[in-house]
Amino acid sequence: MWQDLFAALSLVLVIEGMLPFVKPAAWRRTIGRIADQSDNTLQLIGLISMLVGIALLYAVRQST
Repeated sequence: MWQDLFAALSLVLVIEGMLPFVKPAAWRRTIGRIADQSDNTLQLIGLISMLVGIALLYAVRQST
């Protein structure tokens, strides 16, 4: 279980690091736009991200 958790966290770091590595200016603009959003919008985005992640994890675990 711990191996799966660390593998997932490692993949998150790789994916999160791709845009600033490849296109740092675009990443900076995107972060600026995100920072300008209201708290409610950011919470909604976070909730949707978590629900999509849970659904994907469920689908992956069911197929194995």
